[in-house]
Amino acid sequence: MNAMIAKALVMAGVLIIATFVVIKQMHIDLSDPINLITFLGAIAIAVLTFGVSAKYMQQMKTDTATGELAEDNWDGIGEYKNELPAGWSWSYVGTLIWAIWYFLWGYPLNAYSQIGAWNAETKAYNKKFQAKYKNADEKTLKAMGESIFLVQCAPCHGDTGDGLSGKAHDLTHRISKAQVLYVIKNGSHYFKYPMGAMPPNMAQGKAAEDVAAYVAGGLKGKAPAAWATCAGCHGQDGTGNGGQAPNLKAFDDTLIHNVLTHGKHGSIGQMPSFVNRFTPVQDKALAEFIKTLSSGN
Repeated sequence: MNAMIAKALVMAGVLIIATFVVIKQMHIDLSDPINLITFLGAIAIAVLTFGVSAKYMQQMKTDTATGELAEDNWDGIGEYKNELPAGWSWSYVGTLIWAIWYFLWGYPLNAYSQIGAWNAETKAYNKKFQAKYKNADEKTLKAMGESIFLVQCAPCHGDTGDGLSGKAHDLTHRISKAQVLYVIKNGSHYFKYPMGAMPPNMAQGKAAEDVAAYVAGGLKGKAPAAWATCAGCHGQDGTGNGGQAPNLKAFDDTLIHNVLTHGKHGSIGQMPSFVNRFTPVQDKALAEFIKTLSSGN
């Protein structure tokens, strides 16, 4: 046995011993057939990887090319007409045979799956839940929405919805002046409303300041001149033209649904999409509860 192969086997042995030590520390039971097969597979991979690598590295040092050169060459680099290595050919065929066996008999696509069973049970339960609370009254929806909020939303927005002192969006107020100025400057495309993306820099300087103060103040009093541009999409009253654009005056079901569906950029990071996380009833319930936060109830 030459030195390189010996070194490779030693390295493989060290890797196997290290793997075994980790298994013992994690208290993995090797009497379990699955765990044992996995461990044996790791041993085989370690031995083959280091052994084959050492073999071919040694061949590169000692072997010389033989055979008949092909007529074609590329920049003086020729190619020998050697037969395809038998080992590679059989490995390729064996892999195809194994893949066919795996998909059809070893673990067929229609076999039992714990994830599939869980998904089926969840869908069945959600269907039953949806039917039960389809016509839930406002009190029930608010209670349901509070439970969802405390689990899914409170970690970022706080238990009271105040945004953890400005770290996230403060849900007790529809929107702040700073937030309006940010959207005016950068535009908005998160919510996918029918009116489309809001382009950046719709107003600048004092005009932007006036619009931001007007929107943050609840659209009360006389509207600034620059508000006419905003009203083209959001409506003169700022309520979003019946769901065509975001409601700037108050939280509504459409706005909350679009935020949950598409997520949004926030001050502490990207709010993820909650699409398919809630049933339609839960979606509505969460909206009902968030509206109570902004109204001070």
